[in-house]
Amino acid sequence: MGRMRAPGKGISSSALPHRRGPPTWLKTTPAMTSSSTSSSSTAPNKILRVLKSNGAPPPPFLPIASGIGLAPSISEDLWFPVRKAVAVRRHLVVNRKDKDSKFCLILIESRIHRLVRYYTTKQQIPPTFKYDSATASTLIA
Repeated sequence: MGRMRAPGKGISSSALPHRRGPPTWLKTTPAMTSSSTSSSSTAPNKILRVLKSNGAPPPPFLPIASGIGLAPSISEDLWFPVRKAVAVRRHLVVNRKDKDSKFCLILIESRIHRLVRYYTTKQQIPPTFKYDSATASTLIA
């Protein structure tokens, strides 16, 4: 779309290609990186962040993690909204008149239901998986 008070049409320009190799100033080895990310309590996004900061190209995480037993039971983008819904529900127990949080909880839970429907069709969670707000805190524990 064109600019209102300028003749330009956008920000299109050339860009340098992405380098796949590690930077020249990097002094860590792959063995040092794997030892710092081998904990089972480390979240997948933190493991990928460490690998990326150490110059390694980002690998497909789930096949590697399932091979070494670090794969999460549910996906991260389903786990974080469930955690948020549990926190908002806990807030609503204390603050019952908070209408804004109640509306926010409705939106969060609808997003969770949409994600569950998507992941059951992609067969990444079992087809019998059902999000229940009463038992949601056991999912994130």
